[in-house]
Amino acid sequence: MYAYYALHELKILPHDLANMSMRQKAMIFAMIEERVREEKRKMKK
Repeated sequence: MYAYYALHELKILPHDLANMSMRQKAMIFAMIEERVREEKRKMKK
C-alpha cells in the first residue's frame, strides 16, 4: 500500500523510496497513514 501511494499520490519513484533511510521511510509512511485517515474521515461526512 505504501509504495503504491508514494508513487501515485506523492510522485516518489520506487528506486527513490528504496534508497531512503529507514527514518525517512518511517516518516513518509506515517504521513501516508495520517493522510489516509483524514481522507476516510472526510468520506464519512
